[in-house]
Formats: sequence, structure tokens, C-alpha cells
Amino acid sequence: MRAAVLILILVNVVLFAYARLDVAAQSEAGRLHDQVAPERIKLMSPTDVAALTPAKLVCVEWGPFGDADREKAQGEIEPLAQGRLVSQRALPADTTYWVNLGAMPTRAAAEQRAGELRAQSVTDLSVVDYPRGQFTVSLGVFRTEAAANARAQTFIARGVTGTHVEPRAAGNAQSMIVVRDAPESLVARIRQLSAQFAGTDVKAASCPAS
Repeated sequence: MRAAVLILILVNVVLFAYARLDVAAQSEAGRLHDQVAPERIKLMSPTDVAALTPAKLVCVEWGPFGDADREKAQGEIEPLAQGRLVSQRALPADTTYWVNLGAMPTRAAAEQRAGELRAQSVTDLSVVDYPRGQFTVSLGVFRTEAAANARAQTFIARGVTGTHVEPRAAGNAQSMIVVRDAPESLVARIRQLSAQFAGTDVKAASCPAS
């Protein structure tokens, strides 16, 4: 009888030890499973990786300008740029169209005509050189013929005579002023200045690679 009791006790001890070892094994396997969690691993696509990179800086572009107007406009904003990069981007010369009042023999004649228009509250104009040593009153340079024609029509509607559109001469290179990461105060100032340079506009774009 005593032997039977000892056997039963021994069997229970063995079963208990086995059960504990099994639970420990299952628990360890569970922890490893939770740590690895292969179904939670996701490979990142190139788009996902790009989304983690720092955002591109935004540049402000203002123009188009001829050389003389660009230098004047750039001189206006460089003191306000607070160390930010101010550069230029060339435009193909054959992509622009010019609104003007035709050839005038002398600068004085062009200045007189410009004064008459200013008296009519037309302020977005400038006196510029014209081919063959002549002069004209410029009312803006535009990237498309449609935009130039639309601009000309607004002047015609205001009673400005002699207004016409022509392709910008290939020798008159055009460019955009580019300001890298411009603060809001500078953007606002550029927009104010753009009214003084006929045919220019201001837009935001991704900065070109350095």
C-alpha cells in the first residue's frame, strides 16, 4: 500500500514538472512570436521612403524680365532677402509676346506718350528701346500670344490707341527672378513691386536642385 502511494506521488510530480515545462515553452514561443510578428512587417516602397525625406524648399519666381528691368527689380528685393539666395532662371526668348504702342522716333516722343497714358491712370507701362534705334511704350511681355492679346484688349477698352501685339525679338533674352525660401513679408513685397513691372507675375515653385 505504501509503495502504491509513493508511486502515485512520483507520477504526480513528474506530470507537474512536465506541465510546467510545457507552459514555459509555450510562453517563450509566444513571446518570440509577439516580438517578431512577421505579419506586421511591411516593406517600404520608393514613394514611402520619399515621404520620409525633408520637404523641398519653396522658391518664389517673378517675371519675365528683360535684362534692364531684371536688374532694377533684383536691386529692389535683394536688400530685403535677409541672406536668402536670389538668382535668375533664363527663359527661351522665342516663347514671349510683347504688347506695345509701336515705334517712336525719339525717347522724348515715347516719354510724352507714356505721360499721356499715366494721365489716363495707366501706370503699368515703361519706355524701352525699339529696333533700329527707335523707342516705344511697353505695356507688358507675356509667355503666350493669347495672354498678350487679352492684355491688349484691356487697354483698347480703356481707349488706349495704337496698342498691338508682336513676338518678342529673339535677341531680347527673358529671365525669371528666383528667391529661395522667401518669407511671407518678402513675397508680399514682391507682389507689390510686380505692379510696377508690366507683364510680370509672381508664383511659387519647387526650388531647383542646388
